[in-house]
Amino acid sequence: MQFYSLNQQSPKVSFKEAVIRGIAPDKGLYFPETISPLSKEFFQHIENHTNEEIAFEMIRQFVGNEIPEPDLKAIIEDTLCFDFPLVELEDNVFSLELFHGPTMAFKDVGGRFMARCLSYFNKKQTNEVTVLVATSGDTGGAVASGFLGVKGVNVVILYPSGKVSEVQEKQLTTLGQNIIALEVDGTFDDCQAMVKRAFLDTEITDEMQLTSANSINVARWLPQMFYFAFAYKQLKDRSKKLTFSTPSGNFGNICAGVMAQQLGLPVSHFIASTNANKVVPNYMESGKYEPLKSVATISNAMDVGDPSNFIRIRKIFKDNFKLIKKNISSFSYSDYQTRIAMQDVFKASGYIMDPHGAVGYLGLKQYLQDQNKTQGIFLETAHPVKFLDVVEPVIQKSIAFPSQIEEIMDRKKVATSISSYENLKSFLLN
Repeated sequence: MQFYSLNQQSPKVSFKEAVIRGIAPDKGLYFPETISPLSKEFFQHIENHTNEEIAFEMIRQFVGNEIPEPDLKAIIEDTLCFDFPLVELEDNVFSLELFHGPTMAFKDVGGRFMARCLSYFNKKQTNEVTVLVATSGDTGGAVASGFLGVKGVNVVILYPSGKVSEVQEKQLTTLGQNIIALEVDGTFDDCQAMVKRAFLDTEITDEMQLTSANSINVARWLPQMFYFAFAYKQLKDRSKKLTFSTPSGNFGNICAGVMAQQLGLPVSHFIASTNANKVVPNYMESGKYEPLKSVATISNAMDVGDPSNFIRIRKIFKDNFKLIKKNISSFSYSDYQTRIAMQDVFKASGYIMDPHGAVGYLGLKQYLQDQNKTQGIFLETAHPVKFLDVVEPVIQKSIAFPSQIEEIMDRKKVATSISSYENLKSFLLN
């Protein structure tokens, strides 16, 4: 399998090269040259396959022969070491819980898969690789956990000061070893801009091998296809139309869902549910993509003003606005609406949503109002304990720390403060 830059000014590369590079020299995201659908029978009888078998069939064409089949299966088995339960909340409304991994966020799958791929590619190399990543919340913890102790790989995580939750900050600043946290005086967009600039700075890249672990990296992005198939497998009635509502920030997750659809997963529609950062909802109304300065919300992992992965969605649908509209709707919700949704669902069922899942729920409910014979799944992307300061006042109930969180809360935060690209560059080179 070859991958090409969506800016189309760089040579095609292998899966291995795409993973190690992260982003193409021309600043473009890598995209697979071909997408071959799986057989209809595979999805018709998906319940006969284990999650590991499903994941292998979905990812194998993109990896090709660069990781031998036994090794790829071992990577997948090690990645998928936790559950992905589907919970029915109302008639035709389901929550897909993606927070049962080590850092209790959906990004554990992509972080673990990429770390194991990079470890495989790097095991015969003497040069160290530096993973440089920006996080708006959960990416940092998932990447830190996934790469912790991986030989020959150092991880540098940039996060916006004061704009991640206490639990999220602990997860990326307390591990030590090969994990380094940089606390940035700015927004996530500032962090992401610094990372992208570093990849194109030859004074840095001549001195060290950089790669990214954001969803711009194909090894972080593509494994997110698995969730959608796992959810479909658990549905008792697969005769109804299926809609997925995805809380959307950098748009990697929903883009992976669209990729699963391209592989043949029978999804009739996607909803990109956003908070006040509504670049894509605006685009869906006007047909014009105009980045905005990100604003802070209670669903902080979605506070993105220029989502990187939306260009991949446009590519999948050949940049045909009508085709995008046919397959995707996008709605924006305020913090007030998010809190009300969390409160109402808790009162009705006792189910606790985190702010991101609540945005996904709102988008699904809005879409289903006008749909008959349709069932919907929203992605509950992080455990509510990661957002105690938001969730507990809304439901008026204390949430106990799961063991994964409890063990890090007393650890000391270790982070270096930076405020500019020059600070980052100096840190990396020194």
